[in-house]
Amino acid sequence: MGDIAAEISTFVEAELNYLVPTGERPATYTYEPPAGVPLRSGVYRAVRLPIANARVAPPPGGATLDSSGFELRRQASALKDFSDHAAIASVYYSEAEQLLKNATGADKVVIFDHTLRDGTPGHGVEGVREPVRYIHNDQTFVSGPRRVQDHLPAQEALDRSKRRFAIVNLWRPIGNPAISSPLALCDSRSIALDDLVPSDLIYRDKVGETYAFVFNPQHRWYYFPNVTPEEYLLLKIYDSSSEPGTSRLTAHTAFDDPTTPFDAPPRRSIELRALVFF
Repeated sequence: MGDIAAEISTFVEAELNYLVPTGERPATYTYEPPAGVPLRSGVYRAVRLPIANARVAPPPGGATLDSSGFELRRQASALKDFSDHAAIASVYYSEAEQLLKNATGADKVVIFDHTLRDGTPGHGVEGVREPVRYIHNDQTFVSGPRRVQDHLPAQEALDRSKRRFAIVNLWRPIGNPAISSPLALCDSRSIALDDLVPSDLIYRDKVGETYAFVFNPQHRWYYFPNVTPEEYLLLKIYDSSSEPGTSRLTAHTAFDDPTTPFDAPPRRSIELRALVFF
């Protein structure tokens, strides 16, 4: 029998949706927008690109949170019913806090939100969103630091802001492996500042800021096929560190893997975002 890893494809080719720079600031609603207003504004263009299988062809030096801006880890969750929001807040948040401390070496973790996703067309579950098929990052260099003031007492926020802190997304499939709509992840080292376009994320009670991305042929894309519920991905969303070699953010998007079996179940997942303080 040959080497199993050698029999696995090292990459797929798929379309990823980039923002076309028009000079207008894009905006996305997290709820049904007012009549006549699009859910997402901005012009996007699908670019067909190779996406490397990070399980067998990882980024140089390996996929780590501080080098490439993402990494895969393994530890099952004690929570099985992710439809119970109270259990997510009590069981999963506590569990994730310890995972993040162990993974990053942080001495304090503050989880500030989570999102459930379901790729089932028309699932109709209130508060559950579809996978996002547009390249983005969940915070910007402006909105990232605001999170410290938003989620810590004033004096602690002032003190913590003087030291290194980061925002990390912890992403995990629910129920089944993520065969459909996997995440494409961009090596942080291949991203230039000119690729980032601030965008409004509109909630009912506030307006957040995220990054959309314009095409850059230098971007290097990776994915982990068939991530299981016993595994989880960490994504660097923001880092206050300017140390050389430390990723400050990455980009990600769901995509349609052309090798996905036609009868694969729709992807269900949970992602939570957390401040990590060092």
